[in-house]
Amino acid sequence: MKLLRVLAVFLLMIGLLVLGLFISGNQYLLKGVWATYLHGERSATITDKKYFTTRIVESGEHQAWPRSKNYNRKQLSSALRDMLEQTESIAFVVIRNDSLAHEEYWQGFSDSSRTNSFSMAKSVTTLLTQIAIQEGYFKGWDDKVANYLPGLEGAYRGELTLAHLSTMTAGLRWNEDYHSPFDITAKAYYGPNIGKLMLSQVPVVNKPGEKFEYQSGATQLLGLALAKTTGKTLSQYASEKLWVPLGARYPAEWHLDSRDGTELNYCCMNSNALDFARFGKLLIHHGKWEGEPLIDSAFIARATKAQLKDFYGYSFWIDTDDHLTPVYYMRGILGQYVIVIPEKDLVICRLGKQWLGYENDKHHQDFHIIVSEVLKYF
Repeated sequence: MKLLRVLAVFLLMIGLLVLGLFISGNQYLLKGVWATYLHGERSATITDKKYFTTRIVESGEHQAWPRSKNYNRKQLSSALRDMLEQTESIAFVVIRNDSLAHEEYWQGFSDSSRTNSFSMAKSVTTLLTQIAIQEGYFKGWDDKVANYLPGLEGAYRGELTLAHLSTMTAGLRWNEDYHSPFDITAKAYYGPNIGKLMLSQVPVVNKPGEKFEYQSGATQLLGLALAKTTGKTLSQYASEKLWVPLGARYPAEWHLDSRDGTELNYCCMNSNALDFARFGKLLIHHGKWEGEPLIDSAFIARATKAQLKDFYGYSFWIDTDDHLTPVYYMRGILGQYVIVIPEKDLVICRLGKQWLGYENDKHHQDFHIIVSEVLKYF
């Protein structure tokens, strides 16, 4: 009987805790704890789509990558291979002159595996916004965000433009923390209503355009405005305007905040290395795919040039100083990369579970190793 009383008290306490989380609006903690700590993780992982409802980004007619005559004949350098294995890479692909020069997979992953791109999705959201501008849904990058999201709050809400969101100069109240379960980033990732969260808890508190601050919330607002003006989900729009035209082999998946909900477009588009690499080919050809213009070449040039900081453009990271040739790239946490080296006609995609730390700049050590070693051997 004593044991039963203890068990009853324990269950009552758990019930009250859960009720308290729902009443306080912190029920996201239940999902966050389940998806991380109870599975031996401290933060999000590349395979955590299994804990989310997702929406399919449909593919169309597949356009296969042609293989170069030296396909997989060149051995990766020991420095590159050591880094790739040390950081638990799952996929590494090199495209040269539009042909597949090297592909390799680890840990049971393959060319069909769907894993989380994390913040590479920020670049995808920006490309979709440019397409929406071309189609007349927006007037241009200087459009005011409040015109599309009238519930936006903050002293500077009226000054915030689409460009501010893409260039990370939005001035939002947002703390980019990937480990604290109580910060806004965790609420956005695991919470049940990303739209309500953004409009009620992420005001524009600083004058936009004056300071670079990397904020995932900026891209999420961009995606909300995009969905509002097109009347389509981001998955549907991405399928129609990018995934099908680019000839992706497999459908992608995008995390949602809830069943039939909204895409977490600042992150969480899941696909494979060969299909992600298609974005690199699109960029290296100035917005054209097999001669067909998808994105204005003038915007590609603008997006891949430094804006307020010399390392960031319109949702693309930029390095013009370290490798004797300009490099720009899509980047997600844990080292998800689509790297473009235009002068060498190279596209590199690396996916994996870990990355190395910063090396006295805004680019990670693993990024530098990848670029340096690929330039030597390819």
